[in-house]
Amino acid sequence: MAGHGRGRALRLRETGRTVGRMAPGPLNAVTDVPGLLVGQTTLVDDERGVYSGVTALVPVALEEAGAVPAGFHMVNGYGKFVGATQLTELAELETPVLLTSTLSAFRAADAMVGWVLGRATTPVTSLNPVVGEINDSWLSAERRPVTEAHVRAALEGADPGPVAMGNAGGGTGACALGFKAGIGSASRLVPLEGGPATVGVLVQANMDGDLRVAGRTVLPEELGLARAGYTSARGSCVVVVALDVPCTGRQLERIAARGVLALGRVGAAFSHGSGDYGLALSARVAEAPVVLSPADLNLVFTAVLDSVEEAVVDALLAARTVRTPGGRTAHALPHSVLLG
Repeated sequence: MAGHGRGRALRLRETGRTVGRMAPGPLNAVTDVPGLLVGQTTLVDDERGVYSGVTALVPVALEEAGAVPAGFHMVNGYGKFVGATQLTELAELETPVLLTSTLSAFRAADAMVGWVLGRATTPVTSLNPVVGEINDSWLSAERRPVTEAHVRAALEGADPGPVAMGNAGGGTGACALGFKAGIGSASRLVPLEGGPATVGVLVQANMDGDLRVAGRTVLPEELGLARAGYTSARGSCVVVVALDVPCTGRQLERIAARGVLALGRVGAAFSHGSGDYGLALSARVAEAPVVLSPADLNLVFTAVLDSVEEAVVDALLAARTVRTPGGRTAHALPHSVLLG
């Protein structure tokens, strides 16, 4: 993959910096949440100028329970989030969550319906596939590169291991805050009153704005680099939050809101042309939902805010520079910004 190399991915914590006071899980990724799997299909073709893919988040509990508690929040709706209305109405997630590129969202939804029907042991008469998307057309010349086979590969390859970040899955063609970006993930161990819990996030970072990191604003122009992404205020970002507490739908909706609002910490502009969406889900199902106390809810909010901030920075650090056949270049954030 010529034009993509930059050595090993760097994570924020390897620079000696941390975000917040809570400790991360063993992987510092959304897969630290028990029962949450991630699979990704990455599509790169330098000759054709294809930089896209699909990321799948699969709650294991769906196999037996059929649905898990979930909450949805929209900050700016210039985008597509397939399945949002039923998700909001019922506060339940019936399928895995897919993240892909704009015009591949509908094909991905159809592919997931086929995948779920093929695994069903009883007749299915209704299903609400959930698919988020970002516009990667500044880099990717092919608008609908994701096929059913790519979606199935991501779903069937989902596992509880480390999450590939940067130019991976649904973040392969993403640019954020003037640099090449993509998939980022992080987690926190939260000391709740009823015992420790795990909060994990996965961010599909593609938003406009100016990067704020390590206490300063970092502009590509000041580093001698051309800004990646559209010059007009356009961009999208999807934040998925998972936790191992079976919360109420209303509390999950509030948690999802913090996931999107956290993007402001790193400089997201939340512009008119951006689709900024948050989804929070409980990877654990119980007969009765847990109503978090105000004190516990505040801890979860903090864990989400800190995790999203770190996940975006990790997405930028993991990303690799992309040079398209059409002459566009999305520069990766130089590691020297944080190592110097």
